[in-house]
Order: sequence, then structure tokens, then C-alpha cells
Amino acid sequence: MAKQVVARTYTASIKNQQQVQDDLDALGFAASKLWNVGRWTINRVWDEIDYIPEHDELTAYLKSHERYDDLHSQSSQRVLQELAEAFNGWYGKRRNGDQRANPPGYRKHVDDHPRSTVTFKNKGFKLDTEYNRVRLSKGSNLKEYWSDFVLCEYQTRPDVDLSTVESVQQVRAVWTGEEWELHIVCKVEVEVSEVPGEKTVGVDLGINNFAALAYEDGHSELYPLNCLKQDDYYFSKRLARCDDSDSEQANRLNQKKSARRTHYFHTLSKHIVQRCVDEGVGTIVVGDLSGIRDDEENGKAKNWGKHGNLDLHSWAFDRFTDLLTYKAEMEGISVEEVSERDTSKTCSCCGRKRDANRVERGLYVCDDCETVANADVNGAENIRQKVSPNSPSLSANRSNGWLAQPSTFLFDKETGAFAPQKQVTS
Repeated sequence: MAKQVVARTYTASIKNQQQVQDDLDALGFAASKLWNVGRWTINRVWDEIDYIPEHDELTAYLKSHERYDDLHSQSSQRVLQELAEAFNGWYGKRRNGDQRANPPGYRKHVDDHPRSTVTFKNKGFKLDTEYNRVRLSKGSNLKEYWSDFVLCEYQTRPDVDLSTVESVQQVRAVWTGEEWELHIVCKVEVEVSEVPGEKTVGVDLGINNFAALAYEDGHSELYPLNCLKQDDYYFSKRLARCDDSDSEQANRLNQKKSARRTHYFHTLSKHIVQRCVDEGVGTIVVGDLSGIRDDEENGKAKNWGKHGNLDLHSWAFDRFTDLLTYKAEMEGISVEEVSERDTSKTCSCCGRKRDANRVERGLYVCDDCETVANADVNGAENIRQKVSPNSPSLSANRSNGWLAQPSTFLFDKETGAFAPQKQVTS
């Protein structure tokens, strides 16, 4: 076993909830009010010049606003950063044809402001691990006499000892719907497994099959978006029946949808890492999707078709890659991201690049070497070869079978796990 420093988030309950709830409520309400001020400001700029300010521009503009001083300066910066990120995410969806996407709303229900999450960075908190206490700074507007902080007594799980962590980076106060709790983000030293092998696997993330895997020794796997697409359809219908998109019912539905998607991502990343351990894989090569919205020919937004555009922006590729990376690290497996440019056009056997070779979304046919392949698996193999190229003899001797007929794994809702397609009953 080797040791490695990794980031972790620990949830802690607040033991003196009654004593600190009013102060935390005030901070949570203040975060919502600042969000609303930022929301109104962005809307005004957008109406005037069709531009969405970046978070640093928004912060510089609102520093003099009275609501900015309701929180510690770093906490206010984080609220505005989250708002700017939400607006940019919405704009990216609309730019690519997702007409269902709505801009971030105001955090307000009738005349009431909800309790928003408040993030405290290094200068906004002081952790006392000896007595299990943390001081959370108030904004200057909320300080009363000597009380310029909220002193929370916390309790973590028995197996968590914060005194041994490398460093604590953030503390977040989160309202659960019934009470406040703390999310403590820190770096910890953990034991990781030895590298299970020296093989590589390529992973192609897409809008039809969420993941296609091509292993170095020749076999391949597909992970279709069966249950996520069903969930998207189901929750879209339920949300459409809500009278108000900000209603309590709509919020519950969105939370449930998000929780199910998070479970899917965790389960899939864990399954893929275990498959890599079983196959002796030491390096996972993932396609970098940072330019997936842009067309290679003209630099404009790529048109994936009506349903493709919707699906593309529904699945959090970056989120999945982060989960895959930290789970792989625990098993001693490294994850590398490479450009996906031309991987869908290039034959993984002979290297010829031609747009017409991809005759259908799921089929790739090379008219030069006569390779017939599942298009996503062909892309995954090209991604893998960017880190571990095949020898000419290995490429020439491979048959079409592993490319054209990959194994398929589906998420089984009854068991909550992935299984070969023939074994899945739900």
C-alpha cells in the first residue's frame, strides 16, 4: 500500500443547533439576497448589451453594494461565482439548441428568502479540532458588539478524525430542510492500492452510450444511457405539471432527479474502476470534452440534432470524470485526459481519416481496410492509442469482432448495479 493526499468532504452535525440557528439563518438568508442582487444585475447587463458578466466582473461591480457586506468577503465572492457559473451553463445549453433550459431563478418564494448554502474559505473560518468547534465569520453588517462570528460545536462520524487531515480548505453551512449541518472540505492522506497492471483502456463519453471502453488486449464494452434517459423523460413530465418551477414540489422533484443521477455516476465510475482492476489496467485514458460544443470546421456551436443537443447538456461529463479519477486513484490507477479531435473520424486499425466512414451514429465502416466497428468503441480505441499506440502487427491481426460486437452493461434498477445486458430485468 502507498500513501497519497486526496480531497475529501466530511459531513458534520451541529451539536449546539439551537444556539447558532438564528445566526446561521441570517447568513443563509443573506446569501439568498446577494444571489438575487447578482441575478438582477446580470439580467440588466444582458438586456443592455447581450453579455453575461464573469464572476470577477460581477464581484468588482457589487463590492460596494450593501448586501455584499452581509457575509464575509470570501463567502460573498463564492455566492457570485456560483451565480455566474449557473448563468454560463444555461447560456451554453441555449446556444446549442436546448430550448427547455431556463436561466437561474431568484432565490425567493413569495416574500420569503430561502436558506442558501454559505461557503467559508480559509480566512472565513477557524477550526478547533481539540474541542470540535469551528468559528464561522459573519459579514460586517451582521456583527453585533463582540459577536463577529458563529461558534458551532460539530460532531463527525466516529471514523473521521479532523486533527489528522493535511489541511481544511473550506467549510460549508448547508440547510437540510430541517436543520443546519457542516460540510468540511479537506485534504487527507489515504492508503492507495498498488498499480494493478500496465495495460491501458480508452473511454469515450457520448450522448447515446454514456461510456464506451476499449481495452488494450482487444475486448470492448458499452454502457448505454438507458435509465438516465428514462429518468429524464419521467421527471420532465412531472415537472411540467407543476404550477411553479420554484415551488416546493418542483424543488423536491429536481432534488430526487439529481440524487438518482448522482447515484448512477457513482455506481458507474465504481464499476468501471473495478473492471479495470480485474483486467490489470494501470491507465485510463478519457476523451477531453471541453470543446464538445464547438464545430471543428467553423468554430461555431455544433448541431447534434434536436435530441442530441438535449442529451449532450443533460449529462455532467466533467462530474463523472472527477468521480472516476478519485476512485481510480484509490486503486493505484491513473487517469489521463486527451483531446477527442478526429477520434470519431479515424479508423483505429489503419489510421485513415474520413468523415464518410461513420455511416450511421452507431456504425463505423472503413472503406480502406474494411474494418466494421461500433462507432463509439472505435472512438474509444483511438483515444486509448493516443497514450499507448498499438504495434503494427497487433493492429493488423485484430479481427472486427471486438470492435463491432462489444459487451453491453446496463444499470439494473432492481439491484442498483451494472450487469451484462442479458442479466438485467428492469
